[in-house]
Amino acid sequence: MTDTTTTPTDTARSEHPALIASKASQSAASGKRKEEWLNLFAEDGWVEDPVGPSGFDPEGKGHHGREAISKFYDMTIANTDSLEFIIDDQLLCGNEVVNIGRIRTVMAGAQIDAEGVFVYRVDEEGKLQSLRAFWEVERAMKTLVKL
Repeated sequence: MTDTTTTPTDTARSEHPALIASKASQSAASGKRKEEWLNLFAEDGWVEDPVGPSGFDPEGKGHHGREAISKFYDMTIANTDSLEFIIDDQLLCGNEVVNIGRIRTVMAGAQIDAEGVFVYRVDEEGKLQSLRAFWEVERAMKTLVKL
């Protein structure tokens, strides 16, 4: 039997626009570089983090456009002491990358790990069209450790 699956080469993987955008997003967020992070998004881009209703997004419709994404940043990333992206695996699919792993957040003397799937979609220019984070708030809260 012949294997008909295709796997991107290391070079193709490293040059994948969605992978590049996801790494830039994680670097800017963990470095607390707001303008750099915002500039990664397309004009009509949006963030759903987490996907569905949450304290960050009671209606679960996401944060659409630069102004809403900026407010999301101020409400979340800006309030952390540190963010660390621990990515165990990545899947490249069309103009998207799926990152599987966890985001470790430290704030107010506590550490929380949000285990999940983080999906980044880019447009033709390599700008983030969407960032969708699938993780459960209650599950993450169970990892809370006082530092």
